[in-house]
Amino acid sequence: MNPDALRKATPEEQFEEVTRGTVDLHVPEDLKKKLQRSYDKGKPLIIKAGFDPSRPDLHLGHTLLLTRMRRFQEFGHTVVFLIGDFTALIGDPSGKNAARPPLTREQVKVNSETYKQQVFKVLDPDKTVVKFNSEWLDALGTEGMIRLAARYSVQRMLERDDFKKRYRENTSIAIHEFLYPLLQGYDSVALKADVELGATDQLFNLLVGRQLMKEEGLEPQVIMTGPILEGLDAKLVDGVITGNKMSKSLDNYVGIDEPADNIFGKLMSITDDLMWRYYKLLSSMPLKQVLELEEKTKSGEAHPKAAKVAFAQEMAARFQGEEAGRKAAEDFEKRFAKKELSTEDLPLVEISLAGAEKLLVTKLLPETKFVASATEARKMMGQGGVKVNGEKVTDPKAELGAGEYTVQVGKLKVTRVKLS
Repeated sequence: MNPDALRKATPEEQFEEVTRGTVDLHVPEDLKKKLQRSYDKGKPLIIKAGFDPSRPDLHLGHTLLLTRMRRFQEFGHTVVFLIGDFTALIGDPSGKNAARPPLTREQVKVNSETYKQQVFKVLDPDKTVVKFNSEWLDALGTEGMIRLAARYSVQRMLERDDFKKRYRENTSIAIHEFLYPLLQGYDSVALKADVELGATDQLFNLLVGRQLMKEEGLEPQVIMTGPILEGLDAKLVDGVITGNKMSKSLDNYVGIDEPADNIFGKLMSITDDLMWRYYKLLSSMPLKQVLELEEKTKSGEAHPKAAKVAFAQEMAARFQGEEAGRKAAEDFEKRFAKKELSTEDLPLVEISLAGAEKLLVTKLLPETKFVASATEARKMMGQGGVKVNGEKVTDPKAELGAGEYTVQVGKLKVTRVKLS
């Protein structure tokens, strides 16, 4: 590692960037000390993040953690992308109301390869160390596993919210599930991690790792958890971004393997308030510049559309390449700025008529996620903000039959809708 890479930003500047959007930070002073020591000695920190290979298809919400890892990489630190192939045989119980079915080793192997193909769209492969925790957990053996299990009591395990809830509801908790936090914690001991990153529902497991490191006489890792990303349909309510988490099952997601035009189009459909939330959590733009840009748009000095185009292009380029991102932005300008409303490559929303011949437009619009309710749909229609195949629709009783349509709400939100 070139020591100069660690010195391109001061410890204070690094701290500001790597902690942006953090929910839990244990302990801030420890992180500052580690960053300062790394800066002074030119020695990179070891940044650990574990991934469960049971969910190999990633969307934008999953990349929050990868984005934070990338920020550490940009400051010259060593990122360990840890694939939990051994722990996947147990199944992570975090946040679950029932035991998760374990995977076979063959399933884990296939999913791990898919994972690696996707994560390097965010992480720099030349600066990433890929590890499998079976490397050291397989070697523990029965005696080592028993010694590890003796470190924690059942009472301590029941402090976890998910275990506590299942215990109170008399829902089964298998013995092997108690092992998961201990094994994840032991990963930190094996790697001698300086920092471990995770989602908020992983906090207990991460704290176990910190404690195990102390017991092994190692300097304990700093723990950083990040938020769960809200989906495309989230809105500002009473000053707070509110909505369901990004999820494929809720169809409010951006898949990182989607075509660039889809990524671009979906991100252009979000509200301006949600755009700033995404900017702060996902963009590679320094936080100071993001805040300056946000202030300029609010004061009227800059247009929010330009900011949204820049963000959408950045995300499309990140996952599908610079050329694809640039072309997606150009195609958007042709379609919308020049009003050449080609339907090619627009996202497609499929809606079932459920046996009916027609569907009210006021009921169709919430399905596109462009409006939150039929009430909001009627309001937009009354304001002349709804078009179907280029024609304004203002009648709240308007219906559409089976077929494919181009539906536009406002100036920027456009999609294809297939009714069947």
